[in-house]
Amino acid sequence: MSDIVSTDPRTGETVEVVAQETTTEEVDRLCTAALAAAPGLDALGRAGRAALLRALADALEARRDDVVAVADRETALGPTRLNGELTRTCYQLRLFAEVLDEGSYLEAAIDHAGDTPMGPRPDLRRMLVPIGPVAVFGASNFPLAFSVPGGDTASALAAGCPVVVKAHGSHPATSQLVFDVLDAAARKAGAPDGTLGIVHGLQGGADLVAHPAIRAVGFTGSVNGGRALLEIIERRPDPVPFFGELSSLNPVVVTPQAAAERGTTIGTELVGSFTLGGGQFCTKPGLAFVPAGPEGDAVVDAMAEAVRGAAAPVLLNEGIAASYGRISDGLAGAPGVEEIARGGDPSGRGFEAVPRLLQTTAAGLPEQVTEECFGPVSVVARYDGEAELFAALDQMPSSLTATVLRGAGETELPLAVSQELRTRAGRLVYDAYPTGVAVSWAQHHGGPWPSTNSQHTSVGTTAIRRFLRPVTWQGAPQEVLPAELTDDFRGIPRRIDGVLELPR
Repeated sequence: MSDIVSTDPRTGETVEVVAQETTTEEVDRLCTAALAAAPGLDALGRAGRAALLRALADALEARRDDVVAVADRETALGPTRLNGELTRTCYQLRLFAEVLDEGSYLEAAIDHAGDTPMGPRPDLRRMLVPIGPVAVFGASNFPLAFSVPGGDTASALAAGCPVVVKAHGSHPATSQLVFDVLDAAARKAGAPDGTLGIVHGLQGGADLVAHPAIRAVGFTGSVNGGRALLEIIERRPDPVPFFGELSSLNPVVVTPQAAAERGTTIGTELVGSFTLGGGQFCTKPGLAFVPAGPEGDAVVDAMAEAVRGAAAPVLLNEGIAASYGRISDGLAGAPGVEEIARGGDPSGRGFEAVPRLLQTTAAGLPEQVTEECFGPVSVVARYDGEAELFAALDQMPSSLTATVLRGAGETELPLAVSQELRTRAGRLVYDAYPTGVAVSWAQHHGGPWPSTNSQHTSVGTTAIRRFLRPVTWQGAPQEVLPAELTDDFRGIPRRIDGVLELPR
């Protein structure tokens, strides 16, 4: 077995040994325990699981200082960012408790027995039930909100599914700490043994995905990592759903009117967005379409000035830093691409990266600039007229987001851009920037490939739908029905004989 070590990205030095790689036998034990826990977690009911989620949030809040200190040492993201992320993480847990209280996520429907134009119909009652144990892979760039205690874990537990988390190698100490906090709180709240488990190491992650007890996989990471997990799933005798967020370019279109009205402001704000968190956001705007001419020049000049004033951030790990250097160099060397600004030089310690601003033309857009580069770099593509813009937009890959920055009251061009990009994005952003994904009922964080399932989100309340499946009870006596499908139950919205009835 190999050591799982924690590294300080500011220095590149190993700080401690956190754990040993999880063995195949231990993965089997954890998954078997999760399978055994599933009926008990479901039996807690909506109220019991809501109380569990609130207890988990309270436990994390109680250890806030410890969690933030360890996460900062392992990620260099800074206490301000990490405190905000922990607040988000606790909010997610409590929001899913509210989802359980409200109950419409069950999609409960009752069709009473009766005559229809097709003949007699039996009594039919349908709702969603837990899919079973879920494997969750922590993300490198959000050690709290998309990791052990993150949205995948919160939504799976809310659904009634035990969770086995694969800790990310960039922050194993943080992962282990928050797991220990959550596990103790879950046991205290009455959750069955096996409700939560944690796995360390690449082989442990592979064994986890292959285990027959696992019924779904949530993953946020690279395309290569996602493809590797998909291959494991495809080799299973019973392939399971894979919910992956793998890569995103997130194009931004600046209209001529917007550039004319506030070009300098847009330029400064765009740089703030693509350098936020060291450019390590899946929603980072990697390509900005800016009009040719003096108005567009104001945008680009402001971007260049902001980049030159940006310090070299510390990236999350050595692999990300190496990939950033290689891919950004490839972008800068692509035909028709020039580097127009660089940020501060690195100190030579740790995993630092130089912010970069590149420029090309929308006409003959190089293929390389349509691929994600994780880190503090963005490409400006100058377009001369709408024909050039729309020809370039037709080359865009699918993304999590697409953004339109408009002039005051402008609608015609933004509408046309929206219609062009709607088929390629899960969230359309107007007069704002895509970094930052609010957790809410109306949020959608996903899209066509390289999101692996365009029907579901990994952020927001409907993320719970990934870990549920429908079951219909036909001709069932009241005694065997879930409470939410019995005749006298009135606690949640239900569709009865085609008519939506609200709780009373």
